[in-house]
Amino acid sequence: MLDKTESSAFAHINTAYNRVFRPGRLSVGLVLPLEAYAVGAEPTMRNHIEMAQLAEQLGFSSLWLRDVPFNVPSFGDAGQMFDPFVYLGTLGTVTDRIALGTASIILPLRHPAHVAKAAATADALSGGRTIFGVASGDRPEEYPAMAQTYPDRGARFRDCFDYIRAVGSPYPRHESAQGQLNGQIDLLPKPAGKRLPLLITGNSQQSPDWVAQNGDGWIMYPRDAASQGRVIADYRARLSATGQANKPVLQSLYIDLLDEPTASARPIHLGFQPGGDFLRRYLKEIEALGVNHVALNLRFNHAPVGETLKRLADNLLPDFV
Repeated sequence: MLDKTESSAFAHINTAYNRVFRPGRLSVGLVLPLEAYAVGAEPTMRNHIEMAQLAEQLGFSSLWLRDVPFNVPSFGDAGQMFDPFVYLGTLGTVTDRIALGTASIILPLRHPAHVAKAAATADALSGGRTIFGVASGDRPEEYPAMAQTYPDRGARFRDCFDYIRAVGSPYPRHESAQGQLNGQIDLLPKPAGKRLPLLITGNSQQSPDWVAQNGDGWIMYPRDAASQGRVIADYRARLSATGQANKPVLQSLYIDLLDEPTASARPIHLGFQPGGDFLRRYLKEIEALGVNHVALNLRFNHAPVGETLKRLADNLLPDFV
């Protein structure tokens, strides 16, 4: 049962944030690339523009990009390979309505001035269609490649986050390990909306209270329903206890959709192989727990991804628009 915090409205930030996230409702998006590829393999990225356009035409609410500077073979996933900000600009020109998100930009590996300028540019050019997940990073091999240290990434994450917030204001004054802003210079452009919507992924080496107080929402990994319900309840209790407004919760989910709608599900990495009926029940269950958006990842899907998108649009999306 949804509590009072969950039923209250989300802050108005930009077009994407307020279309994708609705209190008490679940919307459905997709993780790019929209193709199947094996662990350790690189995606082909064939027809990737056409697949993104198909997702928009079918009514999915968002497309999500990952920030993977280096392919780390032991990690087994190169993501969409393209730089997320360059790709956001491309997707913004070939789509009209669908929200474009990052899950997530690795703040300790980028200077926050570059992140803020690139993100605000993508937001302005797309008409406020961007949402930015941010994270501290989980691939230790990338840090020495950029002359950075891994154990203290949490402190740099906070510094970068605060810097990005600061430069959203005109002629900001701000000082941290990332640089000094004396109020005499400004970072342009500004976002199309009220501010950049920044969602924090996992704990990003921060305390639960910091995550609740500072982010515009929370990106979670899938768990069993009982555990997920407890985690979401704790997050929203922290919001309430500190006088915070209601904020959305986003969850990723790998699926390999089976042809038979009534088929039982079996676990796969960070998700499951379900029939359509099981998937609908699961999504309704996490909607009731307070998840506001699910980003489906079709990397392990055995059926042609285009066909799966159409099946999901026909049989699932009508319940989650």
